[in-house]
Amino acid sequence: MTDETDRTYRDLGPFSGLVAAAKRRGPLFGRAAPGPRTRQLVRDVLNFSIGDEMPEAPRVDRRWTAEGVEGELVSWSVGFGPRTDAILLKPAGETGPLPGVVALHDHGYYKYFGKEKIADGPDGPVAELAAFRSTYYEGRAFANELAERGFAVLVPDTFLWGSRRFPLDVLPEIDRKLAEDTDRYFQLHSTDPEVGRYNGAAYHHEHHIEKYCSLLGASFAGVVAYEDRVALNYLKSRPEVDATRTGCIGLSGGGSRAALLRATSEDLAATVIVGMMCTYEELLDRCIAPHTWMFFPKGWSSHGDWPDLAASGAPSPLLVQYLLDDTLFTANGMRHADEKLAAAYHSVGARATYSGSFYPGLHRFDIAMQEEAFKWLEEALE
Repeated sequence: MTDETDRTYRDLGPFSGLVAAAKRRGPLFGRAAPGPRTRQLVRDVLNFSIGDEMPEAPRVDRRWTAEGVEGELVSWSVGFGPRTDAILLKPAGETGPLPGVVALHDHGYYKYFGKEKIADGPDGPVAELAAFRSTYYEGRAFANELAERGFAVLVPDTFLWGSRRFPLDVLPEIDRKLAEDTDRYFQLHSTDPEVGRYNGAAYHHEHHIEKYCSLLGASFAGVVAYEDRVALNYLKSRPEVDATRTGCIGLSGGGSRAALLRATSEDLAATVIVGMMCTYEELLDRCIAPHTWMFFPKGWSSHGDWPDLAASGAPSPLLVQYLLDDTLFTANGMRHADEKLAAAYHSVGARATYSGSFYPGLHRFDIAMQEEAFKWLEEALE
């Protein structure tokens, strides 16, 4: 017996031998080198796309100006389901060409709202989100702040959130039965019972959606990545945007989305991943359960590790911000991911275009972290 066979994982208990058994049947968490081959592998694993990945029937639904920022509520179809609503923000009076950024909202076990978590629309902040935004963003609508500093910023809802969420009465009865207890467990501080009930039910519903996607030969991660590529193509089509200078940024589930978007887009010029980087090996003991299915594209672990997916676009600039006390990961897993990313960029002669920053504290994207990310994006997309 090997040490690996004897190891006990807290969340697997008496079935801990499953890990060693899986490793005997083939490689896991290996190295996938940066470049087109790995990016194609990611696309093959995600296995979801429609047509030319351009938004269908895009339109502007509302315009406004506030606090030095011009905003538009825009919408489009991705080819199925309700229209995607998004907020487009840019500095007031600027006509471009501007660097563009797709700002990707988080998961947060909070699906009733999407884009409003990180962007203020024409009616200002959503009161229901005040506690959530205070906890994870230090109260700031970071997309608006980024726009004020000279970027065209697009903040789209994605599959299962906001305008793209399922109606509550469509969710399976068991999800609705478990909703209120689940909302209380996650302590999301919902002041509106309807919002809390939806978030609780939607947590369970994601598992069912992954089953549907798997049955249809796709994955939840694949559908989300496709929708984010459509959003990126919308941003690049805007007349005030320099399509050669576009990037993306996101915390947590938004960080997963940023990694997937970088891996599946040919010309994204800069990527910021916040609070969503770790080696898969270090998740096995106790860190699988809290995470979204976006973090586990089916079959990817047979080709490479999560840092390999994020580094597949090297030498394109990448900033990863790590939080050493984040309970969703282990400190060792984050350190090892940083080492893997640095090595991947070094292997293509681009070590200087990868930056890893470590912060103390819990899961968040606070103002100090935002300031570093904004400055980094200014330099990367200048």
